[in-house]
Amino acid sequence: MIRPATPADVPQILSMIRELATYEKAAHEARATEQQLHAALFSDHPAAFVHIAEQDGEVAGFTLWFLTFSTWRGVHGIYMEDLYVRPQHRGAGHGVALMKELARICDERGYQRLEWSVLDWNEPSIAFYDKLGAVRQDEWLRYRMTDEPLQRLAAPRD
Repeated sequence: MIRPATPADVPQILSMIRELATYEKAAHEARATEQQLHAALFSDHPAAFVHIAEQDGEVAGFTLWFLTFSTWRGVHGIYMEDLYVRPQHRGAGHGVALMKELARICDERGYQRLEWSVLDWNEPSIAFYDKLGAVRQDEWLRYRMTDEPLQRLAAPRD
């Protein structure tokens, strides 16, 4: 079963974020707190959304996503930040069900893109996305700025 997350899910969501970060060999980078997640997901103007996959009353996985906007298409899209299914629940269709829910939301709301990133070494996920018919965007390079470079760029100049 796929359902929208509730505030009571925040501890499980944070736990799965940390599990995913560990899998991606970046546990030290997962610094989010329950308070931050609660504010981002359940404020008057949420910055992100989560859907939960459940199996037999147990949280099996989640996807966290937010809206994007395409200047070329003139409409919103969805950026899927995380898709994670706990190891003991893999192979039961939860990943496909979570992706189908995001596709359904796109279709229902007139969004024309569903996008995400995957680590180049994550062959199981790459195979999963390829099987769904997703198209790799090899011509685009992804950039990120955090920590000191971001602070340096934001600093006032004389």
